[in-house]
Amino acid sequence: MKPRLVFVHGIGGPRDAGADLDEWLRATAHGARAAGHGSRLSGLTGGWAADVRFAYYGDLFRTAGAQGTGPAVGPGRSGEDDELVAELLSEAIDERLTDPALTATELRVLRHARTQLAPPDGAQGAGAPGRHVVNALTSLLALPGLRAGGGWLSARLTAGMLGQVARYLNRGEPDDAGLTLDARIRRRVAASLDADGPTVVVAHSLGTVVALETLHAHEGRVPLLITLGSPLGVRTAVLPRVRPQPLATPACVDRWLNFWDRDDIVAARPALERFVLPNAAAAGPVSARVDSDGAWVHPAAKYLAQAAVAGPLMEALTAATGS
Repeated sequence: MKPRLVFVHGIGGPRDAGADLDEWLRATAHGARAAGHGSRLSGLTGGWAADVRFAYYGDLFRTAGAQGTGPAVGPGRSGEDDELVAELLSEAIDERLTDPALTATELRVLRHARTQLAPPDGAQGAGAPGRHVVNALTSLLALPGLRAGGGWLSARLTAGMLGQVARYLNRGEPDDAGLTLDARIRRRVAASLDADGPTVVVAHSLGTVVALETLHAHEGRVPLLITLGSPLGVRTAVLPRVRPQPLATPACVDRWLNFWDRDDIVAARPALERFVLPNAAAAGPVSARVDSDGAWVHPAAKYLAQAAVAGPLMEALTAATGS
């Protein structure tokens, strides 16, 4: 039986799912070739080695009644969303500040951004959390791995994209049928999974949270779950809000590999095995660091182009063929 490969995207603006799928496959091909799996690439890119799906849910972040694509990347919907983003950034910065390899410039930028998130004078007022987040991000975008020239275009847009994490975890925004935003997103991802045959799942950023929650209700087999740039370990803003608690590996998962980049500030506290319980089959996350070149390291394609990521992915697809 041909296995299914499902890519689950993370935060970001409106996207062309087909174009993103092509990009992710090209990156995987690059990493697979580097891992010595060049002979298997035609099967992946040609579609006969795996049934490849891109689970797209980005359009669900658009605010009902809004025009164009702006609301998908605009500021958080509420002060509660902004507060959660501020918590996420604060913990990410605090974790990064513990790195003994920080340069003097990185240390200065991180400390300044941390102060901007919680001004010593306690300045508040309408929209204060949102303002503090934008101010801090303006500073953080000068860091390696976050520079605006390589990724997000501005601090305000970045705040809106990070706000998608808050909007998902705050479990609000019900539709006319009462289904909340997070439930609608999981329904999209669940529809891409194979209920009968094996499914290899590759999830990125916010998609790692979505995939984890979705897989807890999945009855098919997942021989490999790969998570990239995951915020699951963020102890205050993310970890306690993920369901179900305590955080555990879904029963359907046989193996879980988690990858993080030092310069990916979204992946704060990346060693997920410290926070996630194994399932009954003793499968749990195994985390490994990768290092990407360039100013912008968070995109999934940067991770997938790594031999350490694409190699196990290709091996899992090969092993699942005919199973």
